[in-house]
Amino acid sequence: MKTVILTRLGMLTAPGMPTDLVTSGMVREAELRAEDGKALITVHVPSDYPGNPEGLKQLIEEHLASIEELENLMVVLTAERAAQPAEAPRQPPKLKKRPTEAKGRDMRPHAAAIPGISNVIAVASGKGGVGKSTTAANIALGLRSLGFRVGLMDADIYGPSVPRLLAIEERPEITEDVVKPIEKYGIKVMSMGFLMDEESPVIWRGPMVVTALMQMSREVDWGELDVLVLDMPPGTGDAQLTMAQQIPLQGAVIVSTPQDLALIDARKGLKMFKNVDVPIFGIVENMSTFVCPHCGESSHIFGHGGAEEDARRLGVPFLGAIPLNMQIRETSDAGMPVVVADPEGPHAKAFRDIALKVAARLFPEEDED
Repeated sequence: MKTVILTRLGMLTAPGMPTDLVTSGMVREAELRAEDGKALITVHVPSDYPGNPEGLKQLIEEHLASIEELENLMVVLTAERAAQPAEAPRQPPKLKKRPTEAKGRDMRPHAAAIPGISNVIAVASGKGGVGKSTTAANIALGLRSLGFRVGLMDADIYGPSVPRLLAIEERPEITEDVVKPIEKYGIKVMSMGFLMDEESPVIWRGPMVVTALMQMSREVDWGELDVLVLDMPPGTGDAQLTMAQQIPLQGAVIVSTPQDLALIDARKGLKMFKNVDVPIFGIVENMSTFVCPHCGESSHIFGHGGAEEDARRLGVPFLGAIPLNMQIRETSDAGMPVVVADPEGPHAKAFRDIALKVAARLFPEEDED
């Protein structure tokens, strides 16, 4: 099917362009995903493109509509800003103000609420490898156990972990440019990992990632949700900043290990959210203590208490400590997070306690009742 799609696109020329979509590089073979009746097409729109990008999207969909084996099609438009002249000095970014003039075409939507979703929270970290996705999944499931309608969006385009964490292998349905999230363990889930092979790298530049994230949040049929949990990409780059600026976040949860190196980066993530006026719900210390299952002795492999001390020093809540435990790792690898696998166990209780503190910030009136 991929060959058929490429052939069709090779015969289609965008309005105002001299060559077809494939020859011009607007559609690249390496980035086209097509299997099982579903296709994901990334279209690179030049900064000087004279036509209407949305019209181009519709033109591609109409051109491919007659392919019988193609049941679901998602067209992602990306635009790269034109580079500044070499002699122009580069200005440092101002986090609280959007630029008044963008170089090239900026197709990112303005800040707006996501229809049907009452609250959006971000689970973030300054660096990878601290257990952010595991924490995000268990917080989402913890909120679900409290009776809330919950969604989980895996916003880590380069390294999506949620499909493995929740053992989701099926592809989402795509109808009329709207993606239907997959439901698992009572929550609605969306991840770019659902649309591509697990071992296929995503070789996208920043603007492409930003556009895909905006489409994943706004072109998904989330229905009515009390809370959408965003598993944010690690770091404080353009994707993280755009998500924080263009999606109204009720708050952010920062995940870190007790290690000094992780805490340095966690502080950067915390300050980024503060700079864009997103409330900090608190800090979670993951991999806090390891208790030997044989002798019962506690070992502080990554240190201990560093995140709690940082929270106190920075004046933000400390939400709790999660141990470095084999059960958490095993249940995560098995696709059944510990909140689901062992709901009455101590580790599930630790995550539910964190979810309860998040819920108290989101729904203070219910907490008072």
